Amino acid sequence: MTADEGTQHKVQVYVYDISNGLAKLYSQAFLGTHLDAIYHTSVVVYGKEYYYDQEGIVAGIPQRTRFGQPLEILNKGSTFVPQDILDEFIEDLKTEQFKLGSYKLFENNCNHFTHTILGFLNDGLLDDHILNLPQIVKDSPNGAMIQQMFSNSGL
Repeated sequence: MTADEGTQHKVQVYVYDISNGLAKLYSQAFLGTHLDAIYHTSVVVYGKEYYYDQEGIVAGIPQRTRFGQPLEILNKGSTFVPQDILDEFIEDLKTEQFKLGSYKLFENNCNHFTHTILGFLNDGLLDDHILNLPQIVKDSPNGAMIQQMFSNSGL
């Protein structure tokens, strides 16, 4: 039995706007559709902030990542999953879906990672308006051009 087995842990999602407000101002003109933000998300549990980006899966100190202060903090219930079990799950993800070099802005990004971790911790789901943002961009009038531009950049 692990030290925190049977202990309930609060689960939160930190939501950041990596456009720093520019999406809200310029998305209509640039994409042909309005976006409130370009979302980056992370899961906060056990006093750590877990996220996925081009550098792979990262565990950091909450609100001390390079993303600054969250735009919003979503409470996603709690989990009884011990930290060591989550750590094992994350190690498996590092060799599969979320391995280094597999980040794809439209298909396999931080929000997909957050959704996967929430499902593991407590069958939680990431909000649709965040998870579906890549599809909204792809379906916009200039979506194909934007997708091609980011594909050429390696994102």
